Amino acid sequence: MTSTSTVDYQRTDGAALRLTFSEPEGALRGGLVVLHEVDGVTDGVKLLLASLATEGWLTVTPHLDGRRLTQQDLLDATDITLAWLVERGVQGDLLGVMGFDLGGSAALVVASHRRLGAAVSVGGQQAAELPTLVEIAGKLTSPWLGMYGDAGDEAGGAEVERLRDAAASAKVATNVVHYPGANHRFDADPGAAAEAWQRTLNWFDAHLR
Repeated sequence: MTSTSTVDYQRTDGAALRLTFSEPEGALRGGLVVLHEVDGVTDGVKLLLASLATEGWLTVTPHLDGRRLTQQDLLDATDITLAWLVERGVQGDLLGVMGFDLGGSAALVVASHRRLGAAVSVGGQQAAELPTLVEIAGKLTSPWLGMYGDAGDEAGGAEVERLRDAAASAKVATNVVHYPGANHRFDADPGAAAEAWQRTLNWFDAHLR
């Protein structure tokens, strides 16, 4: 497993952002921006970065204030992080974004405002400052995979189906996968978590090439 490092990235235009990243040991396949959960850059986030790096992706997460994250703050931070990846040699069509929990919602917001090679959302805790998922899913500009549990709640399951219908109206490839009974973090359902991980890898394999 590769390790992670943290840097304070300073651009020539004055923009600055703290980044935590993990580099593949072999050939570079592309670059992924990972948007973290509300608790920040936890050990779980670092493990995800390292796990994706072992698959050949240069992975990086911007340090965000998840409790006061506005859409503009999110897009600005993502743009800076994407610029860092480009400076490290990642071509534009090999750039992707993914997130889980709050980061899952954030990844959908980015995928509806930026043209990237692929995007993945695993769960989606709604933030008051971000638009609702159903509201923006039809405006996607990046191929997007969304995977959601419903914690056994019928209303939650209906919300996932509404999201699937909204995403289907977008002009890019989309796929919404519903895991009945799983919670929004998939941490109580190892089978769903393992399948979601494989779907994530397959989505990036298919679209970042």
